Amino acid sequence: MNKAVKTALTATLALAMTGCAGKQEGGAEKQDHLARIQAAGKLVIGLEGNWQPFCFHDSSDTLVGFDVEVSQKIAEKLGVTAEFVESPWDTLFTSMSTGQMDMVCNGVDITPDRQKTYDFTDPYAYDHSVLVVRSDETEIKTFEDLKGKTTANSIGSTYMEIGESYGAEVQGVDSLAETMSMVIQKQVDATINAETSVQDYLKTTGTAEIKVTARSTDATPYAIPLVKGEDNATLLEAINKAISELKADGTLAAISEKYFGSDLTNE
Repeated sequence: MNKAVKTALTATLALAMTGCAGKQEGGAEKQDHLARIQAAGKLVIGLEGNWQPFCFHDSSDTLVGFDVEVSQKIAEKLGVTAEFVESPWDTLFTSMSTGQMDMVCNGVDITPDRQKTYDFTDPYAYDHSVLVVRSDETEIKTFEDLKGKTTANSIGSTYMEIGESYGAEVQGVDSLAETMSMVIQKQVDATINAETSVQDYLKTTGTAEIKVTARSTDATPYAIPLVKGEDNATLLEAINKAISELKADGTLAAISEKYFGSDLTNE
């Protein structure tokens, strides 16, 4: 074999090996996260399942809510079905990071700290934070009045962080109902939560034992977090496209009206 032929064969083998390096076992091209989701035919979504009206169980124990239906519509846009995994708030992000779910759709606020680890989609809804106290409470009228007081919220939630930022001692709880119960029973002085959830709670329970004393000035955007990295680049793009289309055709507004009684999909 002369030198020229040997060099050509070496180059051909090298090219072939390079092509194989981009493939998985069995000869299939390496897939990114979106491709794996579409191959599996399902989008696995993490949420709490006990935060009405975002995600909760109705009288027939069916999982329903604003985030549930938004997730289902996004899954449809991706050409797959939605599969839900219910988990406490403080475990959702870890479960997503370890691959147990594809995304979290649970009224997630975009915060600088979360942006260090996760990429966020475009917002799909906007809300406000409100301060809730017992109806006979006269000292706590603003968020600033929380200094030295006690509040209750989900561990790691934005509402817990707000309470701490105003000097409150925050006790961790698992559900909105438990939070409200602690305020009513004087186990804590106050709580902070989404205005939509609080208003729904007041409407659903008909209670007069609690009241809203303050409301945040700025709206809070809700978006879907994904683990940072090139593996999720096409998935992020696809979800953003889905959100845009669902806004444009009025689907998001209709879902919002259904669960909140108003359109919260625009700031």
